[in-house]
Amino acid sequence: MTMPLPDWMDKLVDAVSGGFESPLDRYRRDIEPIGRPAAVLMLFGQNAPNVTGDGVVPGPDILLLERAATLRNHAGQPAFPGGAVDPEDTGVEQTALREANEETGLDPSSVRVVASLPPLPVPVSRFLVTPVLAWWERPHPVAPLHREEVASVTRVPVSELVDPANRVTVRHPAGYASPGFAVRGMVVWGFTAALVSGLLDIGGWTVPWHPERVLDVPSTSSDLGLSEEER
Repeated sequence: MTMPLPDWMDKLVDAVSGGFESPLDRYRRDIEPIGRPAAVLMLFGQNAPNVTGDGVVPGPDILLLERAATLRNHAGQPAFPGGAVDPEDTGVEQTALREANEETGLDPSSVRVVASLPPLPVPVSRFLVTPVLAWWERPHPVAPLHREEVASVTRVPVSELVDPANRVTVRHPAGYASPGFAVRGMVVWGFTAALVSGLLDIGGWTVPWHPERVLDVPSTSSDLGLSEEER
């Protein structure tokens, strides 16, 4: 028997179904939708473990990972689980779940996919990425399966993401800036931060914050993020 979604998740699904408006929408209008198909899993749970390991943080949370600092691409960058579509995949939803399983040990049967958003072109990495929205019905422990690829896996509470003390503007060495988050020892920026920011907006969670607080892109990933074409 399928359990009903939490009210806040229902609201999020309704908002996405009505047309997801994120900071990346203008890039979709301005950039030709080409690239290798890929997918990311935007997985929401509830009552994430506290950082101290004692108790939980009430309310919704979202799963993020941090890529290993030794990778040639996306080194040290926080991201949603995900990757390129394989020929054997039946669709982008399976891609997102397969990649999350391979990266974090996520059990796909514990997840209910609730929506897929329109694909987003990311010229800097030559991917056409479909964000897949999902509800974690039966959360379980997850962790990096391959340390040479993934440094950490974290359930980040929405309450921490919307805290003005954790919201920043991230400045790239090329001169452009984008929304970001300094949470749980990570600086989330670029494509992932834009999607997170959009989800917080449509979920009705965003509160006023101070965009004049600026951080530089971490040195391990300063060559990545939104390209000149994407600004």
